[in-house]
Amino acid sequence: MKKLAILATVMLAGCVETVPQSPYPQAPYPQGPYPTGPAVDPGPAVPPRVAARNFTSVVSRMEPVIERECWNMGAGNCDFRIVVDDRPGQPPNAFQTLDRSGRPIIAFTLPLIAEARNTDELAFVMGHEAAHHIAGHIPRQQQEAMTGALIAGVLTAATGADSSAIRGAQNIGGTFGARRFAKDHELEADSLGTILAWQAGYDPERGAEFFMRIPDPGNRFLGTHPPNASRIDTVRRTLAGLR
Repeated sequence: MKKLAILATVMLAGCVETVPQSPYPQAPYPQGPYPTGPAVDPGPAVPPRVAARNFTSVVSRMEPVIERECWNMGAGNCDFRIVVDDRPGQPPNAFQTLDRSGRPIIAFTLPLIAEARNTDELAFVMGHEAAHHIAGHIPRQQQEAMTGALIAGVLTAATGADSSAIRGAQNIGGTFGARRFAKDHELEADSLGTILAWQAGYDPERGAEFFMRIPDPGNRFLGTHPPNASRIDTVRRTLAGLR
């Protein structure tokens, strides 16, 4: 019932698309800013219709700011599509990807919209995901993966290994390359996302409070997300330069 209430309100608002079966390629940042795992002490949720109104209001205020900054930074295609991924069984999640024509997509799952405690959190997440595109993280990640796969393949081939071993090395090298700068990309997106949310009139520090409610991924080797404390510190330092 909660899901239906949110979906109905979002659709009636008319400014956000729903995506029952996602037609987009696999996103390089499928978890957005949320590490996997259950929320820790999430606090009271807002009513479903309030959550839906919060989301649509954030879209209407954030989208022009995101697109303006994207054009100012020469990031290429800046015609963002902001969609709701309402596939069943999805966790609280947001991600940025590209459609087949290269148009940037920002997608939110319904559980994330439902669990956000205020508009500042939604704005910060939206700014973070937009920042991945503006900063060119997808092509940079793809290039790093290709380079890692190539180096690993060449080194393995030089040992006289067979084609199966070479392919295995390329897969490992590609994974290493793709994740090598993942944490740096997340912090860069946190910083630019802070600026975008601030420009739209939101409080990014309040928006980043959800880092206090989610599991800390720590500082794992080749992890995809930096420690929560590093992310909060990035937001605060960026915000200090804006005030």
